[in-house]
Amino acid sequence: MTANQLQRTAGDQPSGPGPKGAATGWRSELAAGLSPRNIGAVYVLIAICIVFSIWAPSTFPQAATIKQVLDNNAITALSALALIVPLSARVFDLSFAYVMSLSGVTAAHFVAADNWNVLLALLAGIVAALIIGLVNGFVVVVMRIDSFIGTLATGSLVQAFISFVTNDNSINSERLAGSFSTMSQGAVGGIIYPVFYALVVAAALWLFMDHTATGRRLYATGFNPNAARLADIRVNKLRFFSLLTSAGIAGFAGVLLASSLAAGSPSAGTSYLLPGFASVFVGATVFKHGRFNAWGTIVAVLMLGTGVVGLGLVSAPLWAIDMFTGVVLIAALSANSFERRNLLRGRGAGGRWLSIRSRAT
Repeated sequence: MTANQLQRTAGDQPSGPGPKGAATGWRSELAAGLSPRNIGAVYVLIAICIVFSIWAPSTFPQAATIKQVLDNNAITALSALALIVPLSARVFDLSFAYVMSLSGVTAAHFVAADNWNVLLALLAGIVAALIIGLVNGFVVVVMRIDSFIGTLATGSLVQAFISFVTNDNSINSERLAGSFSTMSQGAVGGIIYPVFYALVVAAALWLFMDHTATGRRLYATGFNPNAARLADIRVNKLRFFSLLTSAGIAGFAGVLLASSLAAGSPSAGTSYLLPGFASVFVGATVFKHGRFNAWGTIVAVLMLGTGVVGLGLVSAPLWAIDMFTGVVLIAALSANSFERRNLLRGRGAGGRWLSIRSRAT
């Protein structure tokens, strides 16, 4: 394949010479960028806002609702962001929710029992999470156990360990209500700190995944592991690294969760399992055409969070919230599978892979 053919396949070929071709290319790029296929979740978010503004006009269209959506979903955003790197390498990490519980309990224990300062407690929680990441890497990469089963088993062991140590009792202390709780409950302009933490993590992941060779290799590994090996990409090393990254971010989210509760709950993280995966899979349908990405995940979190807050404001039953999340996840998985099939069958199967390979190597 020639250089021109590669450029044309990747979508970088100009529409034509001269001002007319530039104008046509600008219009086509704008249309593609605003198409429902590219930012469908954004249009769904707008539709949700319109529906609830009509349904609950006195409570939903308020600045307080925006703050509520952001504050309620900051931890969810961090938990979903933890999944981007492993899923990009085609690795499932079902232990992340249990890692969140472990890191939160660890940090709360050292603050409550040993009066550690906030920074040391945070580091202790993240180190505990990274240890689980190492275990996951050994199970999945070294032992070659399917990541879905292996990380689920690891998560079960983590939960058993937490229950054994805490006897299923939350860690509570007056010491947790001081600077430890401020780490999550402090606010700027009514927006709590975890919202800003999530934005920083999202920006870091965006830079890493989209603007580094390692990020492109991760995408190549997830798209076609066998072809990635032929391109001299160290697939196993990347998968091991992805599980460590997931554990580290999940550990950070778990400590923030414990801080927001001012307690170390043995099962606090498990409720984030479904919302985390739902957000990251919905996010894969936004901006990147089937690729897991940080900003798409943030949009998905806002979309799901807005729906949940809206259902709460109209006093919908609890089952409606679970049904809403489940339906959105099924729709996102269907859209993601459809996009991957198109990449494999259509022009993306050759051109995009060759583009990734040429940039990764």
